[in-house]
Amino acid sequence: MNGMVDELLARLAREEGVLVRVEKTQGSAPREAGTWMTVWAEGLTATIGGGQLEFQATEEARAWLAGGAAIEGVRRYPLGPSLGQCCGGVVFLSFRRIAASDAKALQGELLAHLEPVALFGGGHVGAALARLLSTLPFTVRWIDSRDGVFPDALPAQIETEHSEPVQDAVAQLAPGSRVLIMSFSHAEDLDIVIACLKRLRARNDLPYVGLIGSKTKWATFSHRLEARGFTADELARITCPIGVPGITGKEPEVIAVAVAAQLLQSLS
Repeated sequence: MNGMVDELLARLAREEGVLVRVEKTQGSAPREAGTWMTVWAEGLTATIGGGQLEFQATEEARAWLAGGAAIEGVRRYPLGPSLGQCCGGVVFLSFRRIAASDAKALQGELLAHLEPVALFGGGHVGAALARLLSTLPFTVRWIDSRDGVFPDALPAQIETEHSEPVQDAVAQLAPGSRVLIMSFSHAEDLDIVIACLKRLRARNDLPYVGLIGSKTKWATFSHRLEARGFTADELARITCPIGVPGITGKEPEVIAVAVAAQLLQSLS
């Protein structure tokens, strides 16, 4: 969904649209509150799901774009009785006319509800993960100590950062960030893990810290971390190896899928 923000901003520079957002739901519903789509005179950006619900909302938004009456307030859509959908719940939608002048505010607004991820490492796996996470409900702070490792063009929800030493960036992460560690060296990885453990000890506001590597790597790291005074309970906060079990491919894109799935599991 989030790669759609770039599509919305690009198209908004050329034409007006109507932003349709799910404000709240009751009972069974196809999508959760915060889900959005933009309706254009022709075509849609993103989706609110729901088949007939989306069709009706699109028709109403296009009528407004074509010169019809403005849609005010929040509209209630019972999915079963009025739309004949099997979900049976109720969805409340808001409609908002948007133009090029709204672009900057919209970007911040649409990205604000996403979950922050701090991705340390600009290598092949990091690049594959950044691309994948940009299509999921995450914003990515992509960090490396080296210059020139990031692509020039990136989706709106990926922010790159050069940090030297790289572990200094940990103190500045947004509260609630999920952290992925896959730098170009084991020494940097260890420094980042230490910084994360210290932040967890002080603030306990990183719900997931994952380190790429094998069980052997983690055993070596564990001994070094224990020697620095970290307890077994603290080390248990680090996930290593990362990724959902059962996905064994070593290609960067395969690893990215396994890790992204694990991050999605951590949201529940």
